[in-house]
Amino acid sequence: MKTMILNDYGPDAAFTPTETERPSVKPGHVLVRVKATSVNTVDTMIRDMGKDLPLSPDLPAILGMDFAGIVEEVGEGVAGFAVGDEVYGCAGGLADLQGALAEYMLADARLIAPKPTSLSMRDAAALPLVGITAWEGLHRAGVDRGQKVLVQGGAGGVGHVAVQLARHLGAKVWSTGTGEAKLAAIEALGATPIDYQAETVEAYVAAHTGGAGFDVVFDTVGGENMTNSFAAAALNAQVVSTVALLALDLSPAHFKGLSLHVVFMLLPMLHDVGREAHGAILAELAKLVDAGAVKPLLDEQRFGLAEVGDAYARLKSGQAMGKVVVEV
Repeated sequence: MKTMILNDYGPDAAFTPTETERPSVKPGHVLVRVKATSVNTVDTMIRDMGKDLPLSPDLPAILGMDFAGIVEEVGEGVAGFAVGDEVYGCAGGLADLQGALAEYMLADARLIAPKPTSLSMRDAAALPLVGITAWEGLHRAGVDRGQKVLVQGGAGGVGHVAVQLARHLGAKVWSTGTGEAKLAAIEALGATPIDYQAETVEAYVAAHTGGAGFDVVFDTVGGENMTNSFAAAALNAQVVSTVALLALDLSPAHFKGLSLHVVFMLLPMLHDVGREAHGAILAELAKLVDAGAVKPLLDEQRFGLAEVGDAYARLKSGQAMGKVVVEV
């Protein structure tokens, strides 16, 4: 089968087209013919950092976590899937799990779900990792009707799904971004846009909450932006982070009584614990998509399998809006 393989790690490491043996189906798994895969920030981190990340696969490596495709074979003990089914999921590209930058991949049946019928393969491939992350974060924060929710980075991968899911849960949603296109996209998703370059945290908290702060802050930007999230939060608020890789003074969180939730959705794949939860979330997410409550936001640029290096560069450039997808 055709694959795009990494033989080295590093920011300049190239993806090499390589013919490899098609995986054999095994119990509890399905063999999927991959139609599309999307690029996530964690994919670029693996390529750039290699074994400095404990989740990176051994070389040569086939990356790509998200996919949408068609079931080719069904392993022993698998119920609910049949040959020919259109499915989507986040099931490889790390540790010892082969990724989706290939014609075929083996996927644990617990990690996948039927693809939303209203979406193309390209659109469906954009959703799994970011959809599960947004779902987990909002539910762990207990988002409910009437709450004021701030999503940091609402035109990004996780952010654009978090905005829509928070609205579906009945919250009033605001979201940060900058640039005319991203602010317009945030507004189109149903959130009130906040230009973080034009307004200080104190200014937009005063303007939109009367100075009280937001009940929930979902920080998809991470890093040093965490201090802005603490500043924007109300007393006893919930703060969700998807990028908490930093040393940070938690004093502001202490004096506000904040609860911090770190979402690392790769844990079930890495440790084979609770994988069925991801399949269940994807099944529910597909229902919301088909009901019109959630729609993936895809970057305008299109890439084929041979152009995966360009797709990674596009995401790292910071210019992409929504998800960068590679069609296989």
